[in-house]
Amino acid sequence: MKYNVHLIEEAKKEFKQLDNSQKIPVAKQLKQLETSPYKGKPLGKKFGIDLTGYYKLYVLKKQIRIIYTVVENKVMVEVISIGKREEFAAYKDAYKRTK
Repeated sequence: MKYNVHLIEEAKKEFKQLDNSQKIPVAKQLKQLETSPYKGKPLGKKFGIDLTGYYKLYVLKKQIRIIYTVVENKVMVEVISIGKREEFAAYKDAYKRTK
């Protein structure tokens, strides 16, 4: 079964801000989510950030994170955040966007 990968508006902006050397590997990971939506590691509650039900994928030797959820009833992967590792930026952004 093939899943539709949907980036929310904020995630689209984050993707566009990446340089080309970052966009290509991020796009490859997003493409793989179409057929392997549970490829990422499940997230939970850590450092006061509760992202239970969401997953993370690492890109470029863990420099960039893709935070997403799987919406089974719509056969969709919804990408919430694409961001850097520093100071949990991608996780904090994802948390804000889920509220």
